[in-house]
Amino acid sequence: MKIHPLITSSDELAALCERLSRAEFVAVDTEFMRENTYWPELCLVQVADGNEAAAIDPLADGIDLTPLLELLTNNEDVLKVFHAGGQDVEIVFNATGRTPHPIFDTQIAMMAISQSEQIGYSNLVESWLGKTIDKGARFTDWSRRPLTERQIEYAIGDVTYLADIFPRILKKLVKTGRGEWLDAEMEKLADPDNYRNDPSSAWLRIKAAGRNPAMLGRLKALAHWREMEAQDKNIPRGRIVRDETLADIASHPPKHQADLAKVRGLSQGWKDNEIGKRLMETLANAKPLSDDELPARTARGAPLGKEGALVADLLKLLLKIRAREIDVAARLLARSDELEQLAAGVRKGLPMLEGWRFDQFGRDALELVEGNLAFGVVGGKLRMTHVDDMANAITGNS
Repeated sequence: MKIHPLITSSDELAALCERLSRAEFVAVDTEFMRENTYWPELCLVQVADGNEAAAIDPLADGIDLTPLLELLTNNEDVLKVFHAGGQDVEIVFNATGRTPHPIFDTQIAMMAISQSEQIGYSNLVESWLGKTIDKGARFTDWSRRPLTERQIEYAIGDVTYLADIFPRILKKLVKTGRGEWLDAEMEKLADPDNYRNDPSSAWLRIKAAGRNPAMLGRLKALAHWREMEAQDKNIPRGRIVRDETLADIASHPPKHQADLAKVRGLSQGWKDNEIGKRLMETLANAKPLSDDELPARTARGAPLGKEGALVADLLKLLLKIRAREIDVAARLLARSDELEQLAAGVRKGLPMLEGWRFDQFGRDALELVEGNLAFGVVGGKLRMTHVDDMANAITGNS
């Protein structure tokens, strides 16, 4: 595979993207920094198609990234291949308002052909290519210039190996017939709604006890205010106020700005500075949540109770057995919260009761809940047995 020198000019980038636009797939990776900023700062983009590979410097003076972004988001003929690509996709979305498409994620794909839940890139390379990645540049400050040859070599390795591994994974998916299992997962990864930053819904990410409409209304207002402050200053939201502090203020709102000095997690300066003033104004204008906005009493349907919890445990055991039998990651078949919902009596809206998941696991999960499936030990291994089959075996009937 031809490795190009670091691309720092618009002409070089345009020529590269013109060639890549005719490829079947392009492996993509990014290096970015977000420790000190609200928006992740894109510092390097690496691409490879199996024939050539290059690292692109987005920080190069005057470089126009348009051909690259068009290749990633507008060219439907080229498959974009990532590994654990959520943050890479987020960066492209922030820059364009669009996501790469069509898309393939090797970490997700490994869940369909092995029991690996979230295999890391180093382990992926070692398992498929038998190579060990040099991790010395892993904690590089990618925003610093100039980049060393070692740093660039390390970064490009992320896509040269990926371009080598992807066709092998694809071949195994075709052989096992599990490619269609991943269609919905890949589309979910490419869904722009996953990356839209809506300050009005930021409160949903904060843990808060209770369903008091007034308290949650204050939390919603405060979370929205924090997002705007962080965006305006381009600093991480936690540098403004930490989640637990925000939840505490929503639960026990101070009456006067001077009281902010007593809030754990805020400095004394908040009692009379401008940001403290804006926080108090936010609290004063906060409105209770409407009934429609209130979160459900439980995200898991009806309360499980002791018996339901035991059923959920049996379902989790069933899931482990089935995942081992068909060599697939358990999380691809069903999530723990789905199992608990099923144990609590929920039968609608569960992905494991639809499509291929139902065929591979959901049908047996229902059989277990309804008392038609049991566990048995066969040849020293735990296996699932239908109750009727077990009865027939005991009585000698066929």
